[in-house]
Amino acid sequence: MRHSSPSRTENMSLSDPLIVKVGGGSTINLPAIARDLRSIETPVVVVHGANACRDELAGRLGTPPVTITSASGIESVYTDDAQLELLTMAYAGLANKRFVQLCQQEGVNAIGLSGLDGAVVRGRRNPAIRVVDKGRKKLVRDHSGKPVAVNTSLLRCLLEEGTTPLLTVPILDESGRAVNTENDTVVALLQEALGARTVVQLIEARGFLDRPDDDDSVIPRMSFDELDRRLASSSGRFRRKLMALTSMRASGCETIHVGDGRGDSPLTSALAGIGTTIE
Repeated sequence: MRHSSPSRTENMSLSDPLIVKVGGGSTINLPAIARDLRSIETPVVVVHGANACRDELAGRLGTPPVTITSASGIESVYTDDAQLELLTMAYAGLANKRFVQLCQQEGVNAIGLSGLDGAVVRGRRNPAIRVVDKGRKKLVRDHSGKPVAVNTSLLRCLLEEGTTPLLTVPILDESGRAVNTENDTVVALLQEALGARTVVQLIEARGFLDRPDDDDSVIPRMSFDELDRRLASSSGRFRRKLMALTSMRASGCETIHVGDGRGDSPLTSALAGIGTTIE
């Protein structure tokens, strides 16, 4: 079983862990990802979403999420008191512990963490967001923020013990309170803080698509320069994702694999170049 051998753990290079971002859609194959994690010899830090779990729970509780659009065209989920509670239940609770359970069943010694736990991800609360509502601009305040620091000593300690951290929101703000943030931004911060040269993104598509509605329009290989050009013409939540991806080049990331999280071997397939490789 993965991580069960002391010699294997000793041989791991903690200076270059693998960062894996797992999408939170309903068709992501989490059992297969857990199986794949068992076969990865390098230390891994996973960041996972849970939007499908959140939406299901929101339907039960009658608190549907609300999306807001900033004046610059970037979409985000409006996080008031009720939505922060819902997010914590779905992401740090149900989804996180279900994923931990799947990993443990596969012999992967996973530990589930939100950004709050051990202050593993600290952030800065957004003072206000300038949004566009029905054509009018206004300022909105909520429980959201931007990640700014990672507790690398805690993560490295866990990795040294052969443990696989499964991270998700919320994160910790300056006053020790929970705030929501974008997992793509957390991934970029982790990549820089841990010096990771390789990042994997597992999504509900076969890779980076040239035409968003055409699953057969996968771009097999891209340069970071091409990514920059596509960022200039992007919008919505996709623009935020591209911003996080492009930022990693300056902090030493050499390769980003964007793979299909719905398949039978999502992680190993992505690392083998099935999907999109950005380098």
